[in-house]
Amino acid sequence: MSSQMSALELLKLGDQGREAPVLNKYWPHILGVVFGVGTGVTLNLCTRRPVWSGIQKHVLGVAGWTATLIYFQNKRDAYYAEKDAVLRHYIELHPEDFPEPERKKIGELLEDWIPIR
Repeated sequence: MSSQMSALELLKLGDQGREAPVLNKYWPHILGVVFGVGTGVTLNLCTRRPVWSGIQKHVLGVAGWTATLIYFQNKRDAYYAEKDAVLRHYIELHPEDFPEPERKKIGELLEDWIPIR
């Protein structure tokens, strides 16, 4: 289906009917927990304390890492949204630079195979 669409149609397609995978949705939370707990454990090991002592360090680490990763994820999403908008605008202004792709059969894409023995 997408091979017959123009460049502008592909950019306007968006996320219609598509759902992001679970890891894409929750990666800042998952990594925030891993890095936050890891930070608390590392601090405790470096100061020769029991691994789970001072649980507030673990909680603050999880909160800090998760907030930081969510912030960077939002910045990244905004960057790519702006980039898509610029591309969409350029394609709308210069449609002659983006012709519709011609349809080819798979046999036309492959070169002739000549065995070498």
